[in-house]
Amino acid sequence: MGRGHPPPSPTLPFCWAGVGGGAGLRRWQRRSGRAGPGKGGTGPRSADGRAVEVTGPDAGGGGGSSSGFLHGRRRRQERRAWPAQRPALIEMLQPQFKSHNTNEVLEKLFQIVPGENPYRFRDPHQCRRCAVVGNSGNLRGSGYGQDVDGHNFIMRMNQAPTVGFEQDVGSRTTHHFMYPESAKNLPANVSFVLVPFKALDLLWIASALSTGQIRFTYAPVKSFLRVDKEKVQIYNPAFFKYIHDRWTEHHGRYPSTGMLVLFFALHVCDEVNVYGFGADSRGNWHHYWENNRYAGEFRKTGVHDADFEAHIIDMLAKASKIEVYRGN
Repeated sequence: MGRGHPPPSPTLPFCWAGVGGGAGLRRWQRRSGRAGPGKGGTGPRSADGRAVEVTGPDAGGGGGSSSGFLHGRRRRQERRAWPAQRPALIEMLQPQFKSHNTNEVLEKLFQIVPGENPYRFRDPHQCRRCAVVGNSGNLRGSGYGQDVDGHNFIMRMNQAPTVGFEQDVGSRTTHHFMYPESAKNLPANVSFVLVPFKALDLLWIASALSTGQIRFTYAPVKSFLRVDKEKVQIYNPAFFKYIHDRWTEHHGRYPSTGMLVLFFALHVCDEVNVYGFGADSRGNWHHYWENNRYAGEFRKTGVHDADFEAHIIDMLAKASKIEVYRGN
């Protein structure tokens, strides 16, 4: 179960004080020079004891930062920022099958993916409460569903079925984060958030929303995707790189989807509550829809470092940046 709630914030009446990535995160940055509060005021630290910063690659902070994703219909002055991000785009987007000019890929993408930055403007007097819902088997029997559904934003990732599991995981979704290889059709009221690993992934989303020409990356992918085009968002590879460099510190080949979603939430939300991360109470790593408790061996694959990511989550929880619900 999660820790007890701290008292309500006097400045954000519907948020818990200091929790999340919006005003609470910005107050943390101002007080301590962008390192969070820890024992003795030294701030939370990485595994080797170094203080860590909490801002994104553009120091945008939370509650409206655009650092976490790429979006279409940018104004001309915003487009000038692309060259500064291209090194990170090139570094993080792994080449596959053939090289692609990053600028051409982005231009094509922004012709297909519409919409302004949905996080730019918001009411500063309202609290944006966000639930980041992982896929851990510790959600089975947790009864968290109603609590999850009470948030403004509910972020899920990859498969994440809800039908039949509503009592434990909730029924609502506002953001669904997926790779091309895990993509599925979504209801019109859900934002599809693409997490791209390679330039081909950006070409795929443009194709899947228009011509349907791309049917294979390193595995078969959906040629057409039925989602609300107005709600499509692209996770920014520069932000991906920031998390890999500054938070997971290159432990594992790359951060897990859960870690990427968590930091996205910390930069657009005022309060962040985390469900369904980590092992169950018996120490087993599996998914909540799997009946076999021993089915999830991802901890040992080397792709992600689950132990190091668990340390980061614990550090953020101890600093009251997030609230973690451990389930069963």
